[in-house]
Amino acid sequence: MTRLILGPFNRVEGDLEVQLEVQHSRVTEARVSAPMYRGFERMLVGRDPMDALTIAPRICGICSVSQSVAAARALADASGVVMPPNGVHATNLMLACENLADHLAHFYIFFMPDFTREVYATRRWHGEAQRRFAALSGPAAGSGVSNSAAVAARARWLELMGTLGGKWPHTGAILPGGSSRAIESAERSRLLARLREMRSFLEQTLFGSVLEEVAELDSPVALQRLVDRTPQSDLAFFVELAADAGLATLGPGPGRYLSYGAYALPEAGTGLARGVWDGMTQRCCPLDINQISEDSCHAWFADGDTARPLHPSNGLTQPDLDKSDAYTWNKAPRLAGQVVETGAVARQLVDGQTLIRALVLTHGGTVYTRVLARLMEIARVLPMMERWLAALQPREPYYRAQSLPAEGQGAGLTEAARGALGHWLRIENGRIANYQIVAPTSWNFSPRDAAGTPGALESALVGAKMDRVDAPGQSVAVQHIVRSFDPCMVCTVH
Repeated sequence: MTRLILGPFNRVEGDLEVQLEVQHSRVTEARVSAPMYRGFERMLVGRDPMDALTIAPRICGICSVSQSVAAARALADASGVVMPPNGVHATNLMLACENLADHLAHFYIFFMPDFTREVYATRRWHGEAQRRFAALSGPAAGSGVSNSAAVAARARWLELMGTLGGKWPHTGAILPGGSSRAIESAERSRLLARLREMRSFLEQTLFGSVLEEVAELDSPVALQRLVDRTPQSDLAFFVELAADAGLATLGPGPGRYLSYGAYALPEAGTGLARGVWDGMTQRCCPLDINQISEDSCHAWFADGDTARPLHPSNGLTQPDLDKSDAYTWNKAPRLAGQVVETGAVARQLVDGQTLIRALVLTHGGTVYTRVLARLMEIARVLPMMERWLAALQPREPYYRAQSLPAEGQGAGLTEAARGALGHWLRIENGRIANYQIVAPTSWNFSPRDAAGTPGALESALVGAKMDRVDAPGQSVAVQHIVRSFDPCMVCTVH
């Protein structure tokens, strides 16, 4: 038995360490550590509740809009304010803009460059992977041809945020009662032009087909037909590469998937459904947020008087560096005591996307299905953005004023690119008495709980092969598994 510590990982937001037990060149046990503590939950205590709109988004510069939306919804829940339709659409546009930019960066910048490494030099597709995705070569500084096009498309895409929210990251436009930034008619034309630019890049480079056709793919056979018809697309290249590299069997998840529901609708519900997908029964179950808890048994936090897992509304964030058996600053979120996975694959399963359900039924939640679900989500959400933009009503309000109570509490749930994000706050005497955050990476990268059950990534790493010929003792398989969850460690150690 050999013990290895991998980290810090490159192309990961924040600090991450993975401790592996290895036998016969296979991982037999994993412990995932978030070694940095930032303390946002504690710094919010005692402040004016509205300060959360400024402080919480500073948790992360990549998913700041998601943090803004969660904070605004927690305050809205505490005040009872309801956004006008224009405010709902504007908020959705900002959130989707950030999430799709994240999906694009994950595929082109974080995930695919790993296939240009020396360990794959004998594969027939290695040269093409280098041409498209190499991190240190190509016509533009720092990337291959597909990377270059994606980076340029993403940069233009984020100009949307200048119009929608004034700036990105850390827009101040998202409020409990809507958006402070009304969209003028001339601005709608500029926004539509940016949506069309991104649609053009996606249809010509990533998918090789119109988004609506990609979004309606309903089976592996239909996917293969598209791949056969569009061999030059990056999607086709990924599908064929994934089959040869065995990504469909790599990094299996826990089989339970959580989505809070993405993109609120003015009338009711969400654009992407809310619920829990059970891979064993192949059924979608209602989500009871009262069943969420955080176990701090193996985290450097005090357990409190009861030493039992606590619901976030009663959560405790008291650092305890001398705690025995702790190995991370990440608590262990659980749903009804069970490990769940969150992210795009969870959203697509819960929402009933037929292709992703068919692939997960066959392969499970693996590296392949996680990455493909993110690509599928891009194809599905951009047309939604076009509809939200068209639904904006001139001269109608974008914001409704709210009045926060001196005593109260609220929960704000949303979906960041990486998955389910929740903020819980309690107000006493007009000040924040408690503020707790459960981020997507908190779910996926959680440590063991009191029963010794490993988190989603910890269990997904078991069985991975240590196969890096360019760096003995390391593993490109481990890299693929970690990146398929797309960790954002700074959100996890808030």
